Amino acid sequence: MPNATYNNLTRWACGVTLQVLFVKPSRDERLAAILISLGEQHRAGKIPDVIGATTANPDLAEELLELWGIAQYADLARTSATKSQPAAASPTLDDSQSKYGALPRTFGDFELIGELGRGAMGVVYQARQKSLNRMVALKMVREAHLASDSDLARFRAEAESAARLKHPNIVTVYEVGNIEGQAYFCMEHVAGCTLAQRLAQDGPLPPREAAQLVASVARAVQHAHEQNILHRDLKPSNVLLQKQESRDPPSGSSVNSPHSALFPKVSDFGLAKRIDEIESLTRTGAIVGTPSYMSPEQATGRKDLTPAADVYSLGAILYELLTGRPPFRASTSGGTLLLVVEQDPIPPRDLNPSIDRDLELICLKSLQKPVNLRYETAAELANDLEAYLRGEVLSTRPSGLSYFFSRLMRETHHIDVLENWGLLWMWHSLMIFLLCLATQVMAWKGVESHWYFLLMWSVGLMTWGTILWQLRRRAGPVLFVERQIGHAWAAGVCASIAMFVIEVVAELPPLKLSPAIAVAAGMVMMFKAGILSGRFYVLAIMNFLVAILMAAVPSFAHLLFGIVSAVSFFVPGLKYYRRRQRSHRAL
Repeated sequence: MPNATYNNLTRWACGVTLQVLFVKPSRDERLAAILISLGEQHRAGKIPDVIGATTANPDLAEELLELWGIAQYADLARTSATKSQPAAASPTLDDSQSKYGALPRTFGDFELIGELGRGAMGVVYQARQKSLNRMVALKMVREAHLASDSDLARFRAEAESAARLKHPNIVTVYEVGNIEGQAYFCMEHVAGCTLAQRLAQDGPLPPREAAQLVASVARAVQHAHEQNILHRDLKPSNVLLQKQESRDPPSGSSVNSPHSALFPKVSDFGLAKRIDEIESLTRTGAIVGTPSYMSPEQATGRKDLTPAADVYSLGAILYELLTGRPPFRASTSGGTLLLVVEQDPIPPRDLNPSIDRDLELICLKSLQKPVNLRYETAAELANDLEAYLRGEVLSTRPSGLSYFFSRLMRETHHIDVLENWGLLWMWHSLMIFLLCLATQVMAWKGVESHWYFLLMWSVGLMTWGTILWQLRRRAGPVLFVERQIGHAWAAGVCASIAMFVIEVVAELPPLKLSPAIAVAAGMVMMFKAGILSGRFYVLAIMNFLVAILMAAVPSFAHLLFGIVSAVSFFVPGLKYYRRRQRSHRAL
């Protein structure tokens, strides 16, 4: 194979293995480290020991062999790479260990405490800056005495790129320096986990939480783009989740960023590139990035990347947050690259039906293969995500009757409050069914006194309503939206009792106005549909229909209403009770 093939393959491997802070080496990063070693053997004029590498790493053998074929594929899609200078073989002992000793140790103004992560070129330590008595993360070049000029230039470029960015959702770089020939840069230490670790532990995020998180990250990426910097390696392992003590989001963050205990921070600008840069430190035509999250133009080695490349990566992150898997993942890195270039992703709703159609639209638009069909900027992506969170119309949306109904049935941002009511609503469904059953039995037995029915419904509903509300209050603070829903339910109770009073005043037969109770219940469901979820429209229609059926079949009227009313509370109650249980298990 030509030198360009080996060199560009090695450059791709460098891009894959630029280690994220605080994460152990992944399979791809192990693979790339081996490929770098093979590339160095080739540049030194030796025959790369591919057989020895596959024998020593049998779990990576298939991918190692396939990547030689991918290098040929990449050469067809890119211009020829310039030849690189031979590099010295890697020593068996890391320079940071041989020169400075074991941890903990002193490094200038820093006390190195422990290693947080390492990649093909850099190593990151947790350190204490003695002069300011603060915890920091310190990144330095591995094997600095053997680093080539291009390696040092790339390290400086990463430091300079990150240092130019001042945004609450980007890891802050405090200083860049050199101590005894060892280049380093000092950045904030983020206490928390990575988004990749959160996904591995808890699985997909709730759709609204995923939208909030990606909107915050997109705002940070937009800030980088405004400073003419492309990240080029956005992925869950490069998003750190910082623990927050305050309920308020940091100043300058996305207006809809989650006020939760975790706050996203974009890290690792090791593959960052100036948008206006003509020549990249990763060679022209080199494939850089992580296969499952790189855009099609990155996968084919194009050098004229735009902010749309990072937009694609943001879409891939959103896809994984919603479905639990990236949009493309094959058994090998080479297979993944081919999927990125040739295939369309499976629609997220096919993998997770609970995803709202608007959110799916945002995700799929970000993952369009033609650059001109994606969001032009990360800000546009963030705008649509925030519009989705507010329940507003997206900048680009489909038309037609199916879209109208899907939007009509969507959940609102208040829907999570139903987790507080799931079990209570299931008990309420039992109570309302028993009340209707007792009423039906009394009607069958020929009870004709209005006062028996009025007393049973008035005392029964008001007593149960008081018990229900007290049980909810014991579970924690009652939100404003819950008070609104409570008032709507109370209005339905008052309407039901009023029907019996009207029968007495108008001297109508007992239970003559009972169908109107189902109408009142349907109106309460309409109110819930507007506040909580469009699915309550279905329950409202069921109550309106049963009102007509009650008038047509009076001998079974209250039994029919009891069944429909019980279903109206039990089904959503069970759904959100189960969701609450899952949330507790995840904690």
